Amino acid sequence: MVDRLARHGFSLLSSAELSVRGRRSGQPQRIPVDTHAFEGDRYLVSARGHSPWVRNMRVAGGGELRPGRRVSRFTAVEIPDDAQKEGIVRARPERWGWEADQYFQGATAKSTDAELLAAGPDHPVFRITAED
Repeated sequence: MVDRLARHGFSLLSSAELSVRGRRSGQPQRIPVDTHAFEGDRYLVSARGHSPWVRNMRVAGGGELRPGRRVSRFTAVEIPDDAQKEGIVRARPERWGWEADQYFQGATAKSTDAELLAAGPDHPVFRITAED
C-alpha cells in the first residue's frame, strides 16, 4: 500500500501541505502536515487534538496532499478509539521523538498502553487512501 501511495505523490519522507474543504466556507483550507506510515497504510494523526483541519476532514471525507509541486487526492476514514488506534498513536512519537512529545498531550514514546488509550480521544487519526 505504501508503494502505491508513493506512486500517487505521497511523500515517503511524509511532509506535505494538506488541503481540505472548509466545512463552513467551502473554501480550501491549507496546513502543513506529516503523514504517518504504519503497517502498510498511511495516516494523518492530529497531535494538536480536534483542530480545524480535523473538523473539516470529518465533513469532507478527503482532500489533497501536496508533497512539493505534485497534487494527490485522497479519501480519509477516521479510526475509532480502540487498540488499532493505540498502535498508530504509539508509533507516531516513536518515529518523531521529541517533536511529537511536545505536542502529544498524554502520549509519548514511553507511555503505557493505558495512557495511550486514555489519550486516544484527544488525537484524531485518519487512514488516507490515494484516489485513482
